[in-house]
Amino acid sequence: MSKRFPCRCLKHGGFSADITLWVGKQFVIATDFLPKKAYDKIHRNFAFQEKPMIDSYPYLTNTDFPHITRDTLSILQVNLGYLCNLSCTHCHVNAGPKRTELMDKKTVDEVLAFMNKQGIHTLDLTGGAPEMNPHFRYLIEQARLSHVKVIDRCNLVILLEDGYADMPEFLANQQVEIVASLPCYLQDNVDKQRGKGTFNKSIAALQQLNRLGYGQPNSQLILNLVFNPQGASLPPPQQALEQAYKQHLSEQYGIVFNQLYALTNLPIQRFGSVLLSKGQFDDYMKLLKANFNPAALKNVMCRNTLSVDWQGFVYDCDFNQMLHLPLGAAKQPIHITELSELKLRGQTIATMQHCYGCTAGQGSSCTGATDSHS
Repeated sequence: MSKRFPCRCLKHGGFSADITLWVGKQFVIATDFLPKKAYDKIHRNFAFQEKPMIDSYPYLTNTDFPHITRDTLSILQVNLGYLCNLSCTHCHVNAGPKRTELMDKKTVDEVLAFMNKQGIHTLDLTGGAPEMNPHFRYLIEQARLSHVKVIDRCNLVILLEDGYADMPEFLANQQVEIVASLPCYLQDNVDKQRGKGTFNKSIAALQQLNRLGYGQPNSQLILNLVFNPQGASLPPPQQALEQAYKQHLSEQYGIVFNQLYALTNLPIQRFGSVLLSKGQFDDYMKLLKANFNPAALKNVMCRNTLSVDWQGFVYDCDFNQMLHLPLGAAKQPIHITELSELKLRGQTIATMQHCYGCTAGQGSSCTGATDSHS
């Protein structure tokens, strides 16, 4: 279990805010498996310096979010670690090149054992950049042997980093579905959110995936894109935005893809800290609550998805994982080796104010909008 350690207290916009660091019990050092040249290049290109964050947790605890319960578990979303080659402003994980938390082989095997025992049909891999975990390929190969659908949540740029040149072909050979983050189809907006040069690299990676068959008509290789708003606003209607993406990317770059997922930024971790530092947190929460959609509530992903962190502890969703909010009504984190699916169905889902991000407007989940009629 990770612990919160107070770092120091700063004044932001006239109020006092606790600055916290999150420290885990075990760490896998990235330099142990990444080629030194590749590791140094990532740090040099992004010059990532982790800054103290304003902890949004205290602003989320007093909640009036509706009571919801779990349905049948069908999707296992596994966070393979917080190491990433990018450090995006909207990131709810606070991932970056200097994060060292990575799932080890023992925990990967525990995930596989749970998945096979419970008959999970979808393994959803996320991070950080999940590809940077040294056991990423092993996990996929074992899951595919069990005929489990695998999703890789990819930032695209990782596919062009040193040491990952054969990753696209590996994913294609394993028929892994790719959910690729492209927060806008315009270069300036992407580079502003994700770092200079990331847009051109993302385009190059998409073109490479297209050449392998991803996103092509009648292909079994699925390529979906993810949109995130640039700031404290709700995403536009998903269907119209998808049409705009497809037209622009096709006309300008010859890129095709299957679907676009429009996701709402949740006010936690790095994005929550930015909102607090700019004095926009309260207004953003008011926006989310004012646009609460009961229809979206029915299809929130936490009803059929279980989130697993890099140490093997389980949560109702990836966002709760980042807030270290234990599963359901549990007072302490539960490890995947202690869990039975029979304990989940009908159980209360742990909620706080950030959950309004998944039910605002057209709704938001890891597969995009949850209410297509809004």
